[in-house]
Amino acid sequence: MTELAFAPALELAERIRTREVSPLELVELYLDRIERLDPELNAYVTVDAEGALEAAREPRDGPFSGVPISIKDLTDTAGLRTTYSTKARADNVPQIDAATVRRIREAGFVVLGKTNTSEFGTIGVTESELNGACRNPWDTSRTPGGSSGGAAAATAAGMCPIAQGSDGGGSIRNPSSCCGLVGIKPSRGRVSPAPWSSGSLGLGTNGPIARTVRDAAALLDMISGHETGDFFVAPEPERPFLAEAGRDPGRLRIAFTVKPPVDVPVDEECANAALGTAALLAELGHDVREAAPAWAIPELIDHFVRVWQIGPATMDIAFDELEPINRALAEDAVATPSPDAAISVYRLQAETRRIVAFWDDVDVLVTPTLALPPVPIGWTFEDTDGDPRAAFERQLLFTPFTPVINVTGQPAMSLPLHWSDGLPVGVQLVGRPFAEATLVRLAAQLENERPWIGYRPSMAERTSA
Repeated sequence: MTELAFAPALELAERIRTREVSPLELVELYLDRIERLDPELNAYVTVDAEGALEAAREPRDGPFSGVPISIKDLTDTAGLRTTYSTKARADNVPQIDAATVRRIREAGFVVLGKTNTSEFGTIGVTESELNGACRNPWDTSRTPGGSSGGAAAATAAGMCPIAQGSDGGGSIRNPSSCCGLVGIKPSRGRVSPAPWSSGSLGLGTNGPIARTVRDAAALLDMISGHETGDFFVAPEPERPFLAEAGRDPGRLRIAFTVKPPVDVPVDEECANAALGTAALLAELGHDVREAAPAWAIPELIDHFVRVWQIGPATMDIAFDELEPINRALAEDAVATPSPDAAISVYRLQAETRRIVAFWDDVDVLVTPTLALPPVPIGWTFEDTDGDPRAAFERQLLFTPFTPVINVTGQPAMSLPLHWSDGLPVGVQLVGRPFAEATLVRLAAQLENERPWIGYRPSMAERTSA
């Protein structure tokens, strides 16, 4: 049954259609694995065993009818507890599904439960006072990344075949790198934030975390599309993204860099992951050269933080109920004059024009996904003397490559193309705006050359607790 637990979601959907396996058997399989493995990993915040079993008995029609999935605990689910990993919402039960969840259900998926995240998804690890630390199945002393760490840990450990995540500064790509998975951050406007606002810059977006490129592309197809009133709307793709996974990418103009937008060191293995991928792409016949966008702007991160800190300040939660990092961010947001906050939005928009111009002559940029391999649990507050602002700034040592792509709104992927001391190390591909199709084609080509589907954490092979 372990092999079945690690089968791609598309394969499971086909097995259900041909009656080789039933939705009920799959839900029972994953619930059993959650019961055995999750006490150690803490990937799930809420497991909806009763609801999943009921849905599996009479699954909705759709491309993924009867296939289990997990939903990140920042994403509203009607009738199912959604905490945002904050103590002030520990018992929150939404009345409606977020548009992404509605589309997932309409595709026939069966929701197993809600996966762990940091409070509001603010930081790049998955640790909170309410829900505790989520652990990486490849090494349980380390983080699975964040903030979609629970989604990635659950998928990597075979506690779901595919997962929904969200990404406002790297929160899909980061945990995909840490857990050896494929993660797609779609273009701004590709996936609706309904019923909520996308914010002034539309930094955050929902997206897939999966074991294969085809699965990730297929889930992106299921959740893409605009809703009435969306502020940002991406153009319709020429064809389904799943279809792109079978198309030849052609000879692409590919740039690579291991220098992040901010001046922080990059671990040698993370750099080697990108350099090795660039060499492979050259072998495959692409036009590869070393180059980077004009993104090394000293004040860029300050403007990003000014926009980022607005989130915790506008959650309608008393600041003294927030965790230290979010409390500090909220206090700083209140202390920032509104003209200064507006200036930061304008500056980020202006810099986006200049940064994205790089892709006028380049199809894809290759970088490390992260500057460090998965960091230890508790790393965020190391060497900070408990200072929450220092702890927040410390995140840049881990995640310097990803936030700028949320600012520009471009599509990006993390692929598990490198391993070091038994730990996965991801590689980021960044495309021009709305060019997810190019990324999917290229990612599928890389997956074919260096397949990773057989890689599994040893703990995931356990047959008993």
